[in-house]
Amino acid sequence: MEKCKAFLKRKNIVISGKRYGIDALGAMAQGLFCSLLIGTILNTLGDQLGIAFLVAVGGYASAMSGAAMAVAIGYALQAPPMVLFSLVTVGYAANALGSTTLSGGSGAGGPLAVLFIAVIAAELGKAVSKETKIDILVTPLVTILSGVALSAWWAPAIGTAASAVGDFVKWATVLQPFWMGILVSVVIGIALTLPISSAAICAAIGLTGLAGGAAVAGCCANMVGFAVMSFRENRWGGLISQGLGTSMLQMGNIVKNPRIWLPAILTSAITGPLATCVFHFEMNDPASGVASGMGTCGMVGPIGVYTGWVNDVATGAKAAITGMDWLAMALICFLLPALLTWAFGLFFRRIGWIREGDLTLT
Repeated sequence: MEKCKAFLKRKNIVISGKRYGIDALGAMAQGLFCSLLIGTILNTLGDQLGIAFLVAVGGYASAMSGAAMAVAIGYALQAPPMVLFSLVTVGYAANALGSTTLSGGSGAGGPLAVLFIAVIAAELGKAVSKETKIDILVTPLVTILSGVALSAWWAPAIGTAASAVGDFVKWATVLQPFWMGILVSVVIGIALTLPISSAAICAAIGLTGLAGGAAVAGCCANMVGFAVMSFRENRWGGLISQGLGTSMLQMGNIVKNPRIWLPAILTSAITGPLATCVFHFEMNDPASGVASGMGTCGMVGPIGVYTGWVNDVATGAKAAITGMDWLAMALICFLLPALLTWAFGLFFRRIGWIREGDLTLT
């Protein structure tokens, strides 16, 4: 046992929830953002502006999503170069096979399959790296063969499971838009602020439609909410870094005083059902729902909603983009998160639950 622990330590193989559930998951979301999401945005811009070059670049970027996610995961696991480069093939295979189901239909499990399989392939590659005199053959062979074999064995089942979860959430949201609007908005909003990846979660189960709209509402409630609520402490720098960056910057303050999170959570519990029940606000971006978990980070959430509108119009699912659509976006993504969280925050300040300096970013 001691020899095994020493070997794992020497190989920098750390089996922990943080390494796999936070570091790897967060890196996967960045890889997905830099490929599929950026590709979708470029493709939409190209279509709208009539620029064929942007459409082509968007297609290339989207096609590399599996490889980008796997390499990002390997980077988070501190994989050596030979392992990192070999993960390109693993990611491509896992994403392609995870996007199908056991019955052969299309699934939403590509990103989830990449997460599980790239982690295992990377750790196996790290285990054999530089252990032989023919490392240039052994390391890529072990990484690629194990990863592709696991992809063929597991990925379709992961695709089926992810699709089933995503379909259930979307079905439940349509069936019970009020309660599921609250649940999805609050849970995904919390995930956005926690040091895990809400975007990766949404992408893993393909969270789109009404449920995707509720997820956008929850994310915007946290990002815009914290940005506005903490303006007196953090001024313009804090407004931009949280409103266009991430509300995760407040995690240190949340640990010290969890009650500072209540205004954003309460706001998400209001904007979620408003999105599902009143405005029928949907996220139908072609990027497998990743934008559902991004909120106003780089304006990805609103851009994803717009991309979904364009896609729906192109497929005939939507007649046109209306003024009510734009009003819903303005209210759900910006105005209500700002006003409601500020009002809740003011109330909690007055009763002493939020003290001066509790929201200051360090």
